[in-house]
Amino acid sequence: MPTISEFYGIKIYMYWDEHNPPHFHAEYAEFKAIISINESVATQGFLPGKQLKLVLAWSEIHRAELLRNWELAQDRSSMMRIEPLR
Repeated sequence: MPTISEFYGIKIYMYWDEHNPPHFHAEYAEFKAIISINESVATQGFLPGKQLKLVLAWSEIHRAELLRNWELAQDRSSMMRIEPLR
């Protein structure tokens, strides 16, 4: 499970060869959520409000890069790191 970005204590992961729809995993402390790339919404799990807002904003900014990583992951290729929120 490669880490593709980290910011404000939040880690963003993407697994190889995962099921559709395109998504990524976000972790903050003991909280975990799965985020839809196309819709920028949490589809499973929970993140505290502030952290969820940060992740969703980051997701919208980097949607094209996330979709590119999704394609790479489906091919089991190396994924690129994505710029964190600052």
